[in-house]
Amino acid sequence: MTLLTLTPTLARRLAISRQRLANPQSDPTPDGLMEVFRNLSYVQIDPIRAVERTQFLVLWSRLGNYDRAHLDTLLWEERQLFEYWAHAASIVLTENYPVHQARMRYHTTNEDGVYGSRSQEWLVANESFRQYIITRLREEGPLASDQFEDLSTVPWPSSGWTNNRNVGRMLDFLWYRGQIMVAGREGLRKYWTLAEKHLPEWANHEPLPEEEVVRRAAQISLRALGVATAKHIGTHFIKGHYNNLNKVLADLVAEERIIPVSISEDETAWPSEWYLHADDLPLLERLTAGDWQPRTTLLSPFDNLIIDRDRTELMWDFYFRMEIYVPKAKREYGYYVLPIMHGDRLIGRIDPKMDRKTGKLHINAVYAEPDTPQDTATGQAIAEAIAELAQFLEAEEIVYGKRVPSGWQGVLS
Repeated sequence: MTLLTLTPTLARRLAISRQRLANPQSDPTPDGLMEVFRNLSYVQIDPIRAVERTQFLVLWSRLGNYDRAHLDTLLWEERQLFEYWAHAASIVLTENYPVHQARMRYHTTNEDGVYGSRSQEWLVANESFRQYIITRLREEGPLASDQFEDLSTVPWPSSGWTNNRNVGRMLDFLWYRGQIMVAGREGLRKYWTLAEKHLPEWANHEPLPEEEVVRRAAQISLRALGVATAKHIGTHFIKGHYNNLNKVLADLVAEERIIPVSISEDETAWPSEWYLHADDLPLLERLTAGDWQPRTTLLSPFDNLIIDRDRTELMWDFYFRMEIYVPKAKREYGYYVLPIMHGDRLIGRIDPKMDRKTGKLHINAVYAEPDTPQDTATGQAIAEAIAELAQFLEAEEIVYGKRVPSGWQGVLS
């Protein structure tokens, strides 16, 4: 069989299209949000609000100015989505609940390693504490963490921020195990309830065999990525829970559900074996034929497209790292930097800060990648993306700093 070969440009466009970052955009409705979630499979949650929390930014990059109440409806009323752990704390699809049960089972039975055995020992020592929380939730839930007494027998020991935070630790462990779920939020304050009370009746509760979990998750991951290596698949979606992934991928190739591809140009091939899902062949054909509708937008630093930093560097030649924990004087770009996606390239980044007291969106600096065209048209596209972000944040004014590439200064000021 002749190996299908993609150019790097085609591979990038396929990834961007599957990530819903090319036009046409989904409508900013509950159905549109669900379309995005079904493509992405998860959206990471993070509390940092220097600009806006990442879960809202990721959706904005794909939908434009949408009503956040739609997300609340899908989470807390219709329960088509729920909060659980993907590669990090995330919003995931309730229809994928059987896949996420694999992690829940792992956290229930795992005693491997120092952390696993220590966690199990702590839970056994605090069984009465666990029962207290379960009983309260059954009789009174949903409840926030500060509504529980710390009735632990043995405190949770840690050298970090979780030290002696026993209520929070117990809630986390019960959440990892799938016994409790987040039933609502007021800002960062979470309200907990028993999973049996929160899961909708239509949700599939039947546990899947481990191989079937990996089989489903690998395909979900590959489709979300567009094209990917085994390593990319294994670090996406249910990171760390792809047992025997190579065998599963081989089986899917034999069944022609996924297709091995190479990515090369001018006789230079990207390393490793890459895969494409068979269901994305029609999309690949359209892109090959020139059906490509590019957009310019800004990406959260936790965006699904760029969360795998090594993959981002390989596919887009774009080195990106968070500088939140870097001392201010040593930061290269800024505290909460947003990459600029322009068509099929990552062409730069902005250092923004939303001041909610004054209603001003400060663009402290704008940076261009070395090969980025610094023409008026590109600068105008970036300015429009920043204006759209300001509208979403309900900013009354955009204030630009002095650090802007010379070719864009006429429009970014």
